Amino acid sequence: MSNDSNTRTIVLGDVEIIRVVEWQGAFAPARELVPDAGPQVWKDDEASLAPDHWDPDRDLAVLALQTWVVRSGGRTVLVDTGVGSGRERPGTPHFHHRQGDLLGDLARAGVRPEDVDTVVNTHLHADHVGGNTVDADGEWVPAFPNARYLVPAADDHHFGPGNGYGQGLREDERLIHEDSIAPVHRAGQAVLWEGAHRIDEHLALEAAPGHTPGSAVLRLESRGERAVFVGDLLHSPVQILRPACNSCFCMDPRAAAATRRRVLERAADRRELLIPAHLAGPGAFEVHRRGADFAFGPWADRHTPRGELTAPGPPRRCRTL
Repeated sequence: MSNDSNTRTIVLGDVEIIRVVEWQGAFAPARELVPDAGPQVWKDDEASLAPDHWDPDRDLAVLALQTWVVRSGGRTVLVDTGVGSGRERPGTPHFHHRQGDLLGDLARAGVRPEDVDTVVNTHLHADHVGGNTVDADGEWVPAFPNARYLVPAADDHHFGPGNGYGQGLREDERLIHEDSIAPVHRAGQAVLWEGAHRIDEHLALEAAPGHTPGSAVLRLESRGERAVFVGDLLHSPVQILRPACNSCFCMDPRAAAATRRRVLERAADRRELLIPAHLAGPGAFEVHRRGADFAFGPWADRHTPRGELTAPGPPRRCRTL
């Protein structure tokens, strides 16, 4: 993987959103990532998907690893923390012993570790919690010493020791919990929540199960402007065009598809800016209804009538994994 410290900033009402890209590039064969989306789906919508989200010549889905910084009411909130650095992930070669630089990327965006008030983990997969902690002389400790870490209780149970680290199906689940979640518990900084959790007047978490038992979305509303951070409900824009299609990582496919449709319907009806965890390109967009399904609205870089976006330049192209 290659690093990309490109940042973009969106202002919605009184809330500032800073996108910090850890890495961006071709990730996996398109139909392995979204197995139910057949080749014709990608080909029919090539104009919308290529090149930012699909490399048609190699039939590879293009993704990003990224963290979102949300400044709201004097609070600095991180939404997910990426893969982290120096992690044992033998079951996930892309992430195994990866050397990331989240703290450096955040510093370049003007965020120091001690500035962070809240860390939101939308769910507890490896690429959403790895930056929760740092290695301090051989011991994993919270990377953000003043932060509350908001952890979905259902995921903490499923992936933690109470459920045998995901029922012991993958060794990585135990390793993820031990190096990225358990240290936060030991430090007294973890806050388990279920159902819904309000952060402040602009930000609220809501359960969105299916991808994992505790998957969540973060809703933002300020002065009539709205956005929803949807985590891994979407891995590719092709799932807007075919919302019944899950990624290969969804643990409960039926629930994931139902949750995706519910979130998309609300986003279309309320004109919410949709912010998925892994979309490359501008990274966020509006969604509109198209008959019984959905279509793309304006992307974040064309979202200026309702919010201000500044970008220092287009993302750099990265080598294939």
